[in-house]
Amino acid sequence: MNVLDIRSLTKKFGDFIAVDNVSLTIREGEIFGFLGANGAGKSTTINMISSLLVPTSGEIRILDRDITKHSRFAKLNLGIVPQDLAIYEDMTAYENVSFFAGLYGIRGSELKERTEEALAFVGLSDKAKSFPKNFSGGMKRRLNIACAIAHKPKLIIMDEPTVGIDPQSRNYILTSVRKLNESGCTIIYTSHYMEEVEEICTRIAIVDHGKIIAEGTKEQLKATITDVKDIRLEMKSSAGTESERLTSIPGVRKVLQEENVIYIQSDAAVDNLNRILKQLMADGMEIRAVEEREPNLESVFLTLTGRKLRD
Repeated sequence: MNVLDIRSLTKKFGDFIAVDNVSLTIREGEIFGFLGANGAGKSTTINMISSLLVPTSGEIRILDRDITKHSRFAKLNLGIVPQDLAIYEDMTAYENVSFFAGLYGIRGSELKERTEEALAFVGLSDKAKSFPKNFSGGMKRRLNIACAIAHKPKLIIMDEPTVGIDPQSRNYILTSVRKLNESGCTIIYTSHYMEEVEEICTRIAIVDHGKIIAEGTKEQLKATITDVKDIRLEMKSSAGTESERLTSIPGVRKVLQEENVIYIQSDAAVDNLNRILKQLMADGMEIRAVEEREPNLESVFLTLTGRKLRD
């Protein structure tokens, strides 16, 4: 079964086309990675799926029902974990989850049971009577998830659920995502941490300038760039070099500098590492580490969009 069908979806703001004729299908049981740099159209698409924005044209169907004609059905089957925390800090953890579950018409003993189950799932049962204003960033993120899952939706959108938290909390949330999926939830997962997407997503779409420019499993996406290699060079200082000097070297396709690290994408068939190192040393750069790597999802994203995901 298809949990989500998007057909020829377009959103315009005046003359600006934020989402341009996007079609997408997400099947039951998937953890679907939805990737795009800031301004690519990812958030606008999510806001239309969530009914926060009205499409200019196109159709969105959840469990084969048009969300404009069956809005209550769509909302009952959709859970949203927003990037910006949607919790009330002057209400206890229990009150937060109970409030959001109650918006879906859940009442009485069922409401109590759903609230307790959601808090237990995210490991916050012992914090039920505590106020989120006293929580760590990771605990607030987990409460955010509890509020989105208490009504037991079939489709959950997780928009940057691990942003700004510590590694331990991130691992806890990634484990929770897998458990939700194993329990029968289909998940749309967005992140600026490519390693998370590689770890948990079964299929991935990359959006850029309002269009989906690639879609498939991570293996299928990596297979599209077998003719390139990645070179990562760590410098002693953050002082840069002129990218044009490196791109003039035969085989070099793209150069990206981030603080004291230079990323180079090059033709796999061209042996040019010595020339790259020679150029950097001629520019007075002191090289601390050099690494040639097999293409990964970050490589795919850079190749297709010309920028890194966090740009």
